Amino acid sequence: MAQVTRPRELSSPERLQAFTDAVVAIALTLLILPLMESVGDLADEEGTTAAWFEHERYLLLGFALSFLLIAVFWVHHHRLFRSVRRIDSGLLWWTVAWMFTIVCMPVATALSTQMRADWAQPLVYIGTLLATSLTLLGARLYLRHHPDLHTLDDVEAASGLRAGAIVSALFLVALVVALIAPDLGNLPLVLMVLSEPLQRLSNRSARKVKAA
Repeated sequence: MAQVTRPRELSSPERLQAFTDAVVAIALTLLILPLMESVGDLADEEGTTAAWFEHERYLLLGFALSFLLIAVFWVHHHRLFRSVRRIDSGLLWWTVAWMFTIVCMPVATALSTQMRADWAQPLVYIGTLLATSLTLLGARLYLRHHPDLHTLDDVEAASGLRAGAIVSALFLVALVVALIAPDLGNLPLVLMVLSEPLQRLSNRSARKVKAA
């Protein structure tokens, strides 16, 4: 008896995109909560605004860094999904995995800025960023193998994959450096400034290869 193959379930991406936007917004909001609590604590002690900024400078730095990184990830995710026309279960679960890493960022940030420094902090913080970049790269790879879901041309898809691979590789290198030299904390993340130059170099190399 012939086996009946069930067709893939396809749906419109608008609902998933709205849900993703809401998750990112909540994660960004949660980042500020420790700062709000610290304002209340210092107010109870009749502290000053200047004293608060001095006392919470590392917390403020961690908040700003995490806010920026989540915003950058959201921008790249948003740009990718502008070309998505249908959602199937595979792409849905890649997106759910990506959202999971995003909602972990407030916890990773709190551990990195409020706990005593140890080797596990960069493992959690940079590791979460690596997971976020890898899940987005996984979504790109999935779309590359399912052209019926999107309107990306081959050049756009290949460029996005190269960019995602470069970002993931830099996060991985930063994580390795942080584990080898734990006293550096999250400082190895400065390697991410190489992302744009490496992406431009990669795109130029790809164009030369195609023209040859």
